Amino acid sequence: MVIIDNMMNLELLFAATRLTGDSAFYKIAVTHANTTMQHHFRPDHSAYHLVIYDPETGAVQKKQTVQGASDSSAWARGQAWGLYGYTMMYRETKDKKYLRKAVDIAEYMLRYLPPDHVFYWDFQAPGIPDAPKDVSAAAITCSALLELSRHAGKKYRDTAEKILRSLSSPDYFAAPQESGGFILKHGVGNFPRNADIDVPLVYADYYYVEALMRYKSLKK
Repeated sequence: MVIIDNMMNLELLFAATRLTGDSAFYKIAVTHANTTMQHHFRPDHSAYHLVIYDPETGAVQKKQTVQGASDSSAWARGQAWGLYGYTMMYRETKDKKYLRKAVDIAEYMLRYLPPDHVFYWDFQAPGIPDAPKDVSAAAITCSALLELSRHAGKKYRDTAEKILRSLSSPDYFAAPQESGGFILKHGVGNFPRNADIDVPLVYADYYYVEALMRYKSLKK
């Protein structure tokens, strides 16, 4: 079972190659990214959450979107993991196919960006515009777009700035003591399982802070 979230973990493998001099980690990261690109994405560049492979042959057995609204929907945080992962892959390898993939994912996602620039938990969630928002998807996307803007144009930086301003507004930025020390409110963990809905999430805060740091470095 391979989840789109795993794209985030490849950064550790690149670090392992730098630290040890062993290129095996680098090669594993590249193979994983290429296999994910081949099987996780639909023609419109939206992603399945989960692909199940035969462990002996590598053949695809099933494609699902476990934390999304349906197997055919686009789970917002999954799209953000893919965008961030392929942007990072370009940084580490300078292979243009990863930059093209990141841009394709970004363009797909931006078509579903709500007026307040914070994604619904799934792009095809039932009940939009009354469906829950997910600040974690917005924060991850914001950080990824800021890095992508270094390679693919200022419009991604402009969009990231709008996301960052929205996340920093009272609508999403928690007041002191409001969320038990968390920074952002209104995250969604696993909606289909009714788990962690409309709550703060540590990975939302992490990528929000990272986005702030990246934005500050771009402004210098």
